[in-house]
Amino acid sequence: MKKQVSYSDKNLILSLFDKGAVKFGHFKLKSGKISPIYINLRILVSHPVLLKKVAKKYLQLLDGLQFKRLAAIPYAALPITGAISLLGNIPWVYPRKEVKKYGTKKRIEGEYQKGEKVVLIDDLITTGLSKIEVIKILENEGLKVKDVVTLIDRGEGGREDLRRHHYKLHFAFVLKDILSILYAAKKINNDQLREVNQYLGIKQ
Repeated sequence: MKKQVSYSDKNLILSLFDKGAVKFGHFKLKSGKISPIYINLRILVSHPVLLKKVAKKYLQLLDGLQFKRLAAIPYAALPITGAISLLGNIPWVYPRKEVKKYGTKKRIEGEYQKGEKVVLIDDLITTGLSKIEVIKILENEGLKVKDVVTLIDRGEGGREDLRRHHYKLHFAFVLKDILSILYAAKKINNDQLREVNQYLGIKQ
């Protein structure tokens, strides 16, 4: 049975759209693909009320998972994870994109103990390759990773990539649900809906 999207979830999606986090056009992704839709949760740093709502959604996804602390992927997930940490009183760490050649030369910022279980946090997932790269850094430092939590799954193979490497993805929304909400609210037109559905391989 298809899970019904709640009223609060619909409002969250509409708020993200109204603040410019969901855009339509032609955008080059990290993978090199050209996408007709782009999700930019980096704008949340300028909208603290919306950031708090997003953090609350992540806390719902984290409920029931076993972990000692969170691990954020730079850069989009840093403010999100900070907000989750403050709301849920959960400690967190993050791997550096570049290892410092001075000071402590730490690969991971924040306190942790080897053997601890962490949940990886990111804004969304397209493919799972970047997530797996970060997981390997965490594992090489002695941390254990089983779960990855994102707000959005673009539905382009990321979930399957993680599963093949024995990691589990937890997410709040998939693109097709976001499209349905925006279309029903008359935020996007039929041509925009059709173009993204064709991109995703979804039949209308």
